[in-house]
Amino acid sequence: MAKLVGTFFHSHGGTTSMPGELWRERRLTRPIREDVPIEDDETNIQKANRTHEGFRVLRERIAELKTDVLIVFSDDQLECFDFNNYPAFAIYVGEEFKKSPRGGGEDGGRRMGRHAEPGAAFKNHPQLATALLTGVMKRGFDPAFSMDMPKPDRGLAGGVIRTAEELTEFPDLPVVPVMMNLYFAPQPTGLRCYQFGKAVREVIDEFPGDLRVGVVGSGGLWHTPGAKGAWLNTDFDHAVLDYLKVGDIKGMAEYFDNYVIPEDDISQDTNSRGRNTTGMPSPGGPALGTRETCAWIAAAAVTDGRPTTVVDYIDAYASPVGNAFAYCDSI
Repeated sequence: MAKLVGTFFHSHGGTTSMPGELWRERRLTRPIREDVPIEDDETNIQKANRTHEGFRVLRERIAELKTDVLIVFSDDQLECFDFNNYPAFAIYVGEEFKKSPRGGGEDGGRRMGRHAEPGAAFKNHPQLATALLTGVMKRGFDPAFSMDMPKPDRGLAGGVIRTAEELTEFPDLPVVPVMMNLYFAPQPTGLRCYQFGKAVREVIDEFPGDLRVGVVGSGGLWHTPGAKGAWLNTDFDHAVLDYLKVGDIKGMAEYFDNYVIPEDDISQDTNSRGRNTTGMPSPGGPALGTRETCAWIAAAAVTDGRPTTVVDYIDAYASPVGNAFAYCDSI
């Protein structure tokens, strides 16, 4: 039978690709709350280096565990789906998937870290992906599935691509993309994501063959990118990480779902219809990018009850976002 070797967690936002010397410029061009610090280049460069040290630790641990395949939970941000049809969960079962063919990007193409070329192809593991699809359906979930790239001109979900780029020797290690709606209300709750992760663990444990499987949560933590009045709630992030450290993942999900957005926090106002907002009500908990924390909850549920090592937490005020890295290999 397949063997779970570990769970791995990382942030994937813009500051994980941007050189530290560009962070201050990013901070000054965004409508961030006035009390959020403006840090100097030296501090930002150190934080950028810590971010990529976090990726290195996870990448090397995955290699040391002789991982054969990664299952990656991450959100889709209009790459594959749109407001014509937005599934809560979707599993990609095709032979391969590709990065967006669009080159350049922000900051004139100046990037930090490991990046595949635009349009690069990555291997899936269709047998495991199909087993996940049918296995969670037997356990009360009804995910969508994609056999082909829904929007070839957009590529697959960026959070999945960032995992493949930073945590694998791409394109050699297969990656099974599990895309979640963690951005556009109404989204699945933290508790539902916890239950989904538990179902995935059962499927892994019954999958035949000698396959060493790692599971990744890609995204988070606290961030409301580009929103007016954005700020960084480090207390929220540290509370989430405290639950993760001791393996209390149901408690982590309940903490997430019970978070109440203060009335004066304009950075999480999603009441109006817009490019990144549906205007429909959220099921509770934080809004916008911070809901990527639910990808961590789903992945952590796979090793529920086991302690997790937090490699680092970086308060990147330039975005602002909590960049964090963690892993659990105590199976």
